[in-house]
Amino acid sequence: MSDTKTPLPNVPESRIEPAKHARLSFVWLVPILATLIGVWIGVNTIRDEGPKITIQFPSAEGLEAGKTKIRFNGVEVGTISRIGLSDDYQQVVVTAEMSPQSERFLVKDTQFWVVKPQISGASVSGLSTLISGAYIGMDIGQSPQSERHFMALADVPPEAGGVHGHYFILKAEQMGSISKGAPVYFRRLPAGKVASYELDKGGKFVDVKVFVKEPYDQFVTSDTRFWQAGGIDVSLATDGLKIHTESLLSILVGGIAFETPDAGLHLPPAEGNTVFALCKNREEAFWPPAINPFTYTIAFKGSVRGLTIGAPVEFEGIPIGRVTDMQALLDTKTYDYSLPVTIEVDPARFGVKLNGITDSKLAASVHQKLVDNLVAHGMRAQLQIGSLITGSRFVALDFFPDAAPVSIDWSQTPVQMPSVQDDFEALKGNLASIVKKIDQLPFKEIGDNLNQTIVGAQGTLTNADQLLANANKLITPDSELDTQLGDLIQKLGGAAQAINLLADYLERHPEALIEGKARGTK
Repeated sequence: MSDTKTPLPNVPESRIEPAKHARLSFVWLVPILATLIGVWIGVNTIRDEGPKITIQFPSAEGLEAGKTKIRFNGVEVGTISRIGLSDDYQQVVVTAEMSPQSERFLVKDTQFWVVKPQISGASVSGLSTLISGAYIGMDIGQSPQSERHFMALADVPPEAGGVHGHYFILKAEQMGSISKGAPVYFRRLPAGKVASYELDKGGKFVDVKVFVKEPYDQFVTSDTRFWQAGGIDVSLATDGLKIHTESLLSILVGGIAFETPDAGLHLPPAEGNTVFALCKNREEAFWPPAINPFTYTIAFKGSVRGLTIGAPVEFEGIPIGRVTDMQALLDTKTYDYSLPVTIEVDPARFGVKLNGITDSKLAASVHQKLVDNLVAHGMRAQLQIGSLITGSRFVALDFFPDAAPVSIDWSQTPVQMPSVQDDFEALKGNLASIVKKIDQLPFKEIGDNLNQTIVGAQGTLTNADQLLANANKLITPDSELDTQLGDLIQKLGGAAQAINLLADYLERHPEALIEGKARGTK
């Protein structure tokens, strides 16, 4: 074998070249573009989609998924998407899709309610929904805390639509003619409305919640007086008939009025939900509260018809207190029946001001001495008629000098005030006494005597008739008396003629009275 190497043929040198990109087919551009458009639409949809909330209603009446709108000041801010029941099946849960701009409005105290045709008290609302259908109203809250679940209100709140003001609680013994939505007046100007009412937990009072709008709420202070202004307040006083009412609307639907005395206007405005007493009328509202009042009982033996709890107690025409209680009482020892009336008297309204006396015990001692002195001078309690039309009565403390002496026992609780019989009962007693005396009259004997008198009178009348008949016979024509009267008249006529002749002769011959009648004279 030969060691000579055979040369290899020339081989081209290899080198790395970059791979060529394959061209994208036009067919793939369409799905890619559709995917990009879908992603863009999805992003925008998510961006434009607002929050979802749930609202709990007692009923789904008037609501419809996909149609019922949520509005704020007339602008649509959401739509109901679903209506279902709560877990306990007692409420209706509505799911709503809200607009994105409503995100910051959905806070803790935001309120929702159904707007539909409704008549409540003096207000008529939701008439436009007769055509467009019911919708959900919304009022934006002020809380910084976000919220997605809400409890709907039963009615439109008074402060809806940007109306500002304050709520106050009024305690009343009776509801009277007040209803939800009834107007609230300040100096006869509409200043708010009744928002709601409920019986308190104790069952003794009715709590009426009222809303007073701006600027009238600034006049509500701790000294403000509230009273029922429904109907017509008619009173008959010495200066005539008085008729008082706030407005024609209050007569129909009732209402509440409030006023602040001038002395209380300088006080700061009352805070929201402050509790006030709701009085029956304006007179009761402005009745000054008693300072260290004294309680007395008065035992009336007659009827107390017309006297009611709250009736005034007057001293010489000055109101000094009120009747607080009435009840019947039977004394088991004497079996005397009485009607004790309890009154509350303000010592300061007796007309005596206890200047400089701040000690309540010292003031009570001065009051006792005053009452003892008045009773010693004849002061007694008496029922009197306040109105002849209504028959209402009141307790009057007047002076009766002829009353029997009596002293007050201050050891009793409460102290008993001496009384006298009222004029009406005294009149009834006098009438009963007169009737009794009339019943005791001997009517039979009086009748017999009267019959005898009538018989005697009849005999006298018969004799008189006979006398008149005889007199008629004497004066009839051609009677003897008539003839004699005719002769007498003729003779009197002749005598009168002779006297006339004598008088005529003496007038012509006066000397004949001395010398006599001359011969040959006529």
